[in-house]
Amino acid sequence: MYTHVAVHRSHNMADESQPNGTDVVDKMTVEVAEMALDANETPKAAEPVKTGENETNGAAAKPVSSAAFKEQFKAFSKFGDTKSDGKHLTLSQSDKWMKQAKVIDKKITTTDTGIHFKKLKSMKLTLDDYNKFLEDLAKTKKVELEEIKNKMANCGAPGVHNATPGKAADTVARLTDTSKYTGSHKQRFDETGKGKGIAGRKDLVDQSGYVSGYGHKNTYDKTH
Repeated sequence: MYTHVAVHRSHNMADESQPNGTDVVDKMTVEVAEMALDANETPKAAEPVKTGENETNGAAAKPVSSAAFKEQFKAFSKFGDTKSDGKHLTLSQSDKWMKQAKVIDKKITTTDTGIHFKKLKSMKLTLDDYNKFLEDLAKTKKVELEEIKNKMANCGAPGVHNATPGKAADTVARLTDTSKYTGSHKQRFDETGKGKGIAGRKDLVDQSGYVSGYGHKNTYDKTH
């Protein structure tokens, strides 16, 4: 509508300016027509950005924090070895790390880690060599390397386990409950459960001077 009104108006102005009524389009008419065409022109839709297969089907694997993995390597290299400089890792320390991170399971065993560790022909591996060890292990066992390293980077400090008390703990608690003791075993503890020591195990000789079995000990002064 804007286009028709603008062009019509421009033509009227042109007719008024021309005494003979000729259809001469002046410069203003051309400018108005160009503005109308620009307004009606629709921009082309932006082409969709092509995404990779991993991004289309789902989120990509979470990247491993190299700093966190390095810190874990250093911590486990000192685990059980106070003289370690934190730059080398033994097979034993590696297995402890992997067990805590639950990398060693039915699919990856200590036999597998031993075979691939010894391929590098060294009793202790640097961080670079250890990464090669993990790459070789993951490739052979067909496990994602990023998954292994993520577990190892986030398994917590060495020796931290989320173990729950088992039946053994309940058994020990039951066996150490002195309130349930009977017979001679009961005589070894007082009412609070504290052990009487040798007095609870042997009949000690009364050295007070009273006849054995006398029941009125220390009562003379109270009655006279």
